[in-house]
Amino acid sequence: MRPMSMIRSRPRISIGVISSEPMVSISQRSRNLTASTRLRQREVHDPRLKESSDGSKEPRFTEGADSGGRDGDDIIHDQFSVLRSSYRAPKYPIILAHGLLGFDELRIAGPNMPGIEYWYGIRDALAARDIHVITATVPPSGSIEARAQKLSEDIERKAGGREINIIAGLDSRYMISQLKPPNVLVKSLTTISTPHRGSAFADYMFKSIGITNIPKLYRTLEFFGFETGAFEQLTQKYMMNSFNPRTPDLEGVKYYSYGALLRPTLTSVFRKSHQIVDSIEGPNDGLVSVDSSKWGTYRGTLDNVSHLDLINWTNRLRWYFWELTGHKRNFNAIAFYLGISDMLAKEGL
Repeated sequence: MRPMSMIRSRPRISIGVISSEPMVSISQRSRNLTASTRLRQREVHDPRLKESSDGSKEPRFTEGADSGGRDGDDIIHDQFSVLRSSYRAPKYPIILAHGLLGFDELRIAGPNMPGIEYWYGIRDALAARDIHVITATVPPSGSIEARAQKLSEDIERKAGGREINIIAGLDSRYMISQLKPPNVLVKSLTTISTPHRGSAFADYMFKSIGITNIPKLYRTLEFFGFETGAFEQLTQKYMMNSFNPRTPDLEGVKYYSYGALLRPTLTSVFRKSHQIVDSIEGPNDGLVSVDSSKWGTYRGTLDNVSHLDLINWTNRLRWYFWELTGHKRNFNAIAFYLGISDMLAKEGL
């Protein structure tokens, strides 16, 4: 061991610069900066942000497989973790339409008690920023065709023939492509973790149940009021061999999509389903793979986000525990939907 007198102080190394300046002087200068100056400096140098054509800052998408995505995927890390100070409102109203087993508002305690919203907090957050938002109601488990018909009727009734942007899924694709309702003027469709090519988990469930037991299951579901048309339509075979070939995109409508990948914990409700989908299709959100989510202009893959996180049904107790232990939330569904609204506005929609 060398004597202390022989040990020389080494210069500190910062990114791209060698500096031997004492740490205290940096600290003193930092204290002299105003809070707003420090914020501007963070925005300028934040690698997660990039400057758009109008000079504003927007999320930067990074490519690669470092977060479990496949090579070439745009991984969105924590750009939607917090709310920004401002968002632009799109030119046209936004229609929010729920997916399979969804609902607009569920009143399990009677008509005089507060209901449970499917779009928990999202609709109110959009409306609070002067974004015109309409929630559509479709059957929770009907066939894609039946749900698309109900969707078109609901939009026609609520939007009154105005041009609209839709955030939804397969029902909207079918409505736009096949039904073409004259009073539903769709400018764009944004899908979020939608199984455009089916789901390996749906295949697994049908295989596990067995062909002879499926009619019994359907009768049970129908007894409790569920329509069963949609379940078989989520299989990979149906989506790729039947639905997609006869449901082409409509010229003049812009299509955008997002996917999500999850790294489930030991206690995650998606642990088993994630494992099944991952073994066949690769990275997924617990139900839908990244590959299956891609349609139209792919906007990126949300990192470590589950299928329920996407509609703001995050386990709040989990996040509270994580924050107590020093973990930070990487995704805020409200910030995400506001970000989509901002994107639509920038696209002139």
